[in-house]
Amino acid sequence: MRLRNIPRARDTISASPFVIQNPEENKGTWKEVFGNDNPIYLEIGTGKGRFILELAQLHPEINYIGIEKYSSVLLRGVDRQDELQLPNLRFIRGEAELITEYFAPGEVNVIYLNFSDPWPKKRNAKRRLPSKEFLRRYDVILSEDGRIEFKTDNRELFDFAVEEVPFSSFVMDAVTYDLHADPVMNEGNVMTEYEERFSAKGNKINKYILKRKPEGEAPVDVS
Repeated sequence: MRLRNIPRARDTISASPFVIQNPEENKGTWKEVFGNDNPIYLEIGTGKGRFILELAQLHPEINYIGIEKYSSVLLRGVDRQDELQLPNLRFIRGEAELITEYFAPGEVNVIYLNFSDPWPKKRNAKRRLPSKEFLRRYDVILSEDGRIEFKTDNRELFDFAVEEVPFSSFVMDAVTYDLHADPVMNEGNVMTEYEERFSAKGNKINKYILKRKPEGEAPVDVS
């Protein structure tokens, strides 16, 4: 999909006090950015920011960070945050592959992956955000009691994601193949732009929650 270029996007994002321009400089000191010791929840691929903006308003006791690669996509979220001035929300325009350079070990409490790019070609499997390669990165930055929450309407991507879990340091804590029909997992669910659009078409939304494996239980060896 070709992204529409918005001329003011880069300038707006560069000027916003809510966008961290050099995130690697804050590695290990994100609590100083927010000025408190509240937990940090990270959305990777935050898109236009609807999901994380709503969460930040609902939970002022939690610090939120959204990472997005594309300036023209992130712009809407930054514009909205510049209006709201939520003290518990920051954005990073950066690459998901660099999260271990942005965050110190154990610095993040929750990771959200919402309607991630499926990268359908097999040769690009390692670029998928729920791949075992990315799960290794999440393992580094997540706290001991941290969790990963992944949502998508793409069943093929979701099946791939489920199959990757045994090769990681995580286990399935909860899973559903029809989130909106699951009264337990859908409780308190905050929808993304894509989720609202796809569910309106009748698409079922898949979701899993991962937690760390019990101590002493190693990932499957694929070497």
